[in-house]
Amino acid sequence: MVENRKGLDLFCHAMLIAGALVVAFPLYLMLAAASQSAEQVTHAPLSLLPGGELWHNLSTVLWSGSGGLAVPLARTLWNSLVMALLIAVGKIFISFLSAYAIVYFRFPLRKTGFALIFATLMLPVEVRIFPTVEVVTQMGLINSYAGLTLPLIASATATFLLRQFFMTLPKELMEAARVDGAGPIRFLIDVALPLSRTNLAALFVITFIYGWNQYLWPLLVTSDPAMSTAVIAIKGMLGEGAVQWQLVMASALLTLLPPLAVVIFMQRWFVKGLVDNEK
Repeated sequence: MVENRKGLDLFCHAMLIAGALVVAFPLYLMLAAASQSAEQVTHAPLSLLPGGELWHNLSTVLWSGSGGLAVPLARTLWNSLVMALLIAVGKIFISFLSAYAIVYFRFPLRKTGFALIFATLMLPVEVRIFPTVEVVTQMGLINSYAGLTLPLIASATATFLLRQFFMTLPKELMEAARVDGAGPIRFLIDVALPLSRTNLAALFVITFIYGWNQYLWPLLVTSDPAMSTAVIAIKGMLGEGAVQWQLVMASALLTLLPPLAVVIFMQRWFVKGLVDNEK
């Protein structure tokens, strides 16, 4: 007997559509406000219809630095992009090597070392923020890309996820590689790395967005507006005085595009990596 699930399917689709509308409405409101003039965006109630000033507002904040921006938004977007890429690549590189060493090498205190790495999950950046700032200051890394990225590169979460993935690989792969005369480095490059591509892609998306959305750390280690990130720049637009909301929304729209492009471009790999992790 075939169960009649038409009503259940309709209900599920209605919930999905309602959820999508709830998520998409603030984004549409941001787009509508970014396309309006200063008079339109301050008129109550705010019109939900897009205006004709979108390209003007985007070019204004991107190149001229108006609306409370200390420097053009293009500069801060570049800083955010460099910071997010360095953090993502650095986290993946260090976590991949550390997880590979923990799983495939036998050395004293191996399990203790992994336990210490895993224990750092209880110490987020906010807990150790002031000692870390002091170290960065003494090393002369204030207002530099190294100061923005190096303290955030180590990742216990990525190390744990890659370790769990390596433990699912059959031991026969390593034994077969040894029979063929492949050493640890060759096994890493020819076997472990290709098999972990989907997992690395998923980690790249997560760590890129993590680096892009950083606010507290760049706020503490940058005093030069030319080295600030896009998130800090937008917060600076909400200072004292009249806020030009059309320019704020235009800046927010531009800041949204890079992580959105990364998610769309790597969506297939991201989903596949998460599914493989579940298996």
